[in-house]
Amino acid sequence: MSKITNVRLPDTSSTAVYDPQKFNQLVRSLEQIILQLNSTYTPVTSENTLGAVSWFESRGESDVSSTIINPSGVAFDAFNRLRVSNPFTLFDSQNRYQKDPQFSESLTGSATATLVSNESSVDMTTTTASGDKAIRQTYRVFPYQPGKSLLVLATFVMNAGKANLRQRVGYFNADNGLFFQVNGTTKSFVLRTNTSGTPSDARTVDQADWNGDKLDGSGPSGITLNVDKAQILWTDFEWLGVGSVRCGFVINGVFYVCHTFNNANDLDKVYMTTAILPVRYEIENTGATASASTMTQICSSVISEGGYQQKASLTWARRTTVLTGVTTTFVPIVSIRLKSTSLGAVVLPSIFHAIPIGSTLDYEIALVKNPTLTGASFTSNSTNVEMDVTATALTGGTIVDLNYTAGSNQGSGTATGDTEYNFDNQLGVTIGGTSDIYTLAARTISGTDDIIGSMSYYDLTD
Repeated sequence: MSKITNVRLPDTSSTAVYDPQKFNQLVRSLEQIILQLNSTYTPVTSENTLGAVSWFESRGESDVSSTIINPSGVAFDAFNRLRVSNPFTLFDSQNRYQKDPQFSESLTGSATATLVSNESSVDMTTTTASGDKAIRQTYRVFPYQPGKSLLVLATFVMNAGKANLRQRVGYFNADNGLFFQVNGTTKSFVLRTNTSGTPSDARTVDQADWNGDKLDGSGPSGITLNVDKAQILWTDFEWLGVGSVRCGFVINGVFYVCHTFNNANDLDKVYMTTAILPVRYEIENTGATASASTMTQICSSVISEGGYQQKASLTWARRTTVLTGVTTTFVPIVSIRLKSTSLGAVVLPSIFHAIPIGSTLDYEIALVKNPTLTGASFTSNSTNVEMDVTATALTGGTIVDLNYTAGSNQGSGTATGDTEYNFDNQLGVTIGGTSDIYTLAARTISGTDDIIGSMSYYDLTD
């Protein structure tokens, strides 16, 4: 298919026939359609053209073109499959009534992060002082299933670029990932990697070197990117260790590919350690600035295109001895957390069991997130998780699941939790590297009694 280079539009001289406002809407619609067609279809000559033609002719077809059209562009996901309406949302974020608590926050110097409730946004602000820095990064990292495109969307408004100010938004952490940055006044896409054991930003591509639409007014869209206006950053990953990474912006409903990092048939190793990463916003003064600066965090989403298949088996953290002397105050039965060497793991608590031992007392059973434990001593339970059964008391924390079980002189009741993936309960990690803790706790409704229990989890990391 040839690119469309000439479009004839109706004559607008007769205002009795054409309403100017509707005509302008028609022109804008046609421009977007033409841009999509020109960027979506690329003619590629088949390596076996004669064979393809013979096959069609053998089926009674005639006048067969010798050119096979290979569809591509943003209408297709990272694996060149037509995008259809079956995305699976792994994560979404907004800041309607509070700063989204799914984000860990790190503030250095006099930096601040403030909710702007009427805008459902968070203003991340630095003063003029060198070293001021604000980071908001999701506690959770998001599972990538090989063979599925991973789409990341993040919205923001950056401060106008200035000397000694660096702003970053993307899907990344301190070691790996992809992000858009404005360093001073230079716009870039950066593919960070820790494959050598030391994080490197060597693959920083400035706007002038982007291999797609540079969004500097000279590209096919004619659009100039204004970072101090609201933007929708998008990127999709064909990871598999060596796939391509596309990145760009959504403007007026159109996905513009600004740059593609190609890796297959080029690198001799994976391009980054993992595609299981957090969403992150970051603003930093690399030196003293002429004025205070603000970057606004708005919304973000991480989507597995083509769904997400539940395929992991359960792992159990078991208490093997009876917990005695349980009263009407919650006490810990068993707890889990990520190992310090596996803070990038994807672990989801699932089923829990608790059984009163030979009594008629009734129990309240709770799954508690991030309590303070007394006397805990964690030991390895699996590759990425460690457990504790020695804690004697807990305070604080948030109850995320609750059940009741009734004791009986005819037998024992069982409290059980969720059997499906619940990504909201995924074990998260702070920017500083502290893992969430989940504790299975129990208390009697009245009286004193004994109990035993266990909890399970899905590890989606491998």
